[in-house]
Amino acid sequence: MAIKRTKAEKKIAYDKKLCSLLDEYSKVLIAAADNVGSKQLQEIRKGLRGDSIVLMGKNTLIRRCIKVHAEKTGNKDYLELSNLLIGNVGLIFTKGDLKEVREEVAKYKVGAPARVGLVAPVDVVVPPGNTGLDPSQTSFFQVLNIPTKINKGTVEIITPVELIKKGDKVGSSESALLAKLGIRPFSYGLVINNVYDSGSVFSPEVLDLTEEDLMDKFASGVSMVASLSLAISYPTMAAAPHMFLNAYKNVLAIAIETDYSYPHADKIKEYLKDPSKFGSCCPSCCCCLRWCCCCPQGGEKKEEPAEESDEEMGFSLFDD
Repeated sequence: MAIKRTKAEKKIAYDKKLCSLLDEYSKVLIAAADNVGSKQLQEIRKGLRGDSIVLMGKNTLIRRCIKVHAEKTGNKDYLELSNLLIGNVGLIFTKGDLKEVREEVAKYKVGAPARVGLVAPVDVVVPPGNTGLDPSQTSFFQVLNIPTKINKGTVEIITPVELIKKGDKVGSSESALLAKLGIRPFSYGLVINNVYDSGSVFSPEVLDLTEEDLMDKFASGVSMVASLSLAISYPTMAAAPHMFLNAYKNVLAIAIETDYSYPHADKIKEYLKDPSKFGSCCPSCCCCLRWCCCCPQGGEKKEEPAEESDEEMGFSLFDD
C-alpha cells in the first residue's frame, strides 16, 4: 500500500521539481489553461514529451519557489515570471524552438458545447438550413427571434443568425438550442500569453516575425537614424554616405562659381558652356548631367542605318 504524503511533503517535492527545472531550462512559455480538462492536458504532455515539460500549480506556490530559488542561486532573471502568474496559467519549460512548441500546443484544441454561464470566446452564428427538428420545437426559435419555416415536416432556418456575441454570457435558451442542433461552437486549449527567454519577456506574436520582417524593421530604423543625424548634423555610419554626397555637391557648386577647378569640375564647366557638344550621344542618359562627365562615348553620334526604300524591295506603292 502506497504511503500518502502530507501537504508539506508535497510542497517540498514540488519546490525541488520547480527549482531543478529553473536550473535546467532557460526558455519558458506561460500558457492560460482555462476550461482545459485533465485528459486534454495529458495529451498535450505526451505531444511535448522529449524536449518540453508542462508544469501546473498554484500561483502563490510557484512565486514562492521562484523567489527562494533566486535568493539561493543569485539568478534574479526568473523573477520576471512572478508578474506573469495571473489567473489559471501553467508553465511550459522547453529546450526546443519556441515557435514550434507553440504550434504543437495549438494542435490540442478540443470542441466544447456552450454551457450556461460561460463567457463566449468567439461569436456564435447559427447557419441557415434544415435542422432536422420536428415542428413542435419551433418554440426555441421563436424565443430567440430566429426566422424559420416548415419544410417537409421539419424546421428550417431561413437566414444566418448571430446567436451569441463574443464576451456575452451563454443563456439557458441559447445553450439548449445549440445542444439540440448538435453545434459545439467553442474550442479550448492552452493559449500562450507570454514568452520568457533568458531573462527577456515578450509577446508570442514576436515568434511570427520572419527574416524579411526583421530586415524591414532594421532598414526602417537605419533610415530614421540617418534622417535624425542629417537634421542635427551629427555624423553616424548610417548618415555618412549622405554627408559625403552633400559635401561633394557643395564643393562642385563652389568650383563652378569660382576659378578653382579639378578634372571632374572641368567636364561640368565644359558642359555648361556648350551643352550641344554632349547632345544625344547616349539615348539612356542624354538628359543626365552625370552622363556628360563620364560617358565614354563623348559627343560622337552613332550613324543611323538608312531606311529601306520601296525601290529596294522591288515594288512601289503606286504599281499597277
